[in-house]
Amino acid sequence: MSGFKKLFAKAVAMDRVNVDTDQIIPKQFLKRIEKTGFGRFAFFDWRYLKNGEPNPEFELNFPENQGASILIANKNFGCGSSREHAPWALHDYGFQVVIAPSFADIFYQNCLKNGMLPVQLTPEEVEYLLTAAKNQPYSLHINLENETVEDESGFQATFTIHPYWKKMLVNGWDEIEITLQYDEAILAYENN
Repeated sequence: MSGFKKLFAKAVAMDRVNVDTDQIIPKQFLKRIEKTGFGRFAFFDWRYLKNGEPNPEFELNFPENQGASILIANKNFGCGSSREHAPWALHDYGFQVVIAPSFADIFYQNCLKNGMLPVQLTPEEVEYLLTAAKNQPYSLHINLENETVEDESGFQATFTIHPYWKKMLVNGWDEIEITLQYDEAILAYENN
């Protein structure tokens, strides 16, 4: 995984509450075991019409919303089943950060474990961002080290993240890479 300390990127709004993991990545696409290739299935039932054509009414299909790395969502994002495929799909789609007033706990942890930053802000702050991001182009500055979110119009908000996960995201580590840092100690233990 690649880490980041700061991100200045396009942000898009998905002003929907209770977006569950089955909407993020429908169950029929869970047969794959790789972490890649799921982006094309993200929000499949909303993104595509029954004939397979892109749904022109789905907000992420709007031409002005293409190429975003930051998703601004509404409350209870990632609810439903605990499928790790949901952050895989969002990350593969191109999102590095998801901002919402609340997340399902397991989804929040799955994001962190897979190199994606979930940012929880107040409902009022998210409402501002949702409104602002509907007027494209719209970009945000995410500073992971300072735990801040800012826009070009003077908006500023702070968020908190556990120091362990902050270190993991900044360095681009997953839990296997953390374990491998103790390779010599593990080898010494096994040889005793």
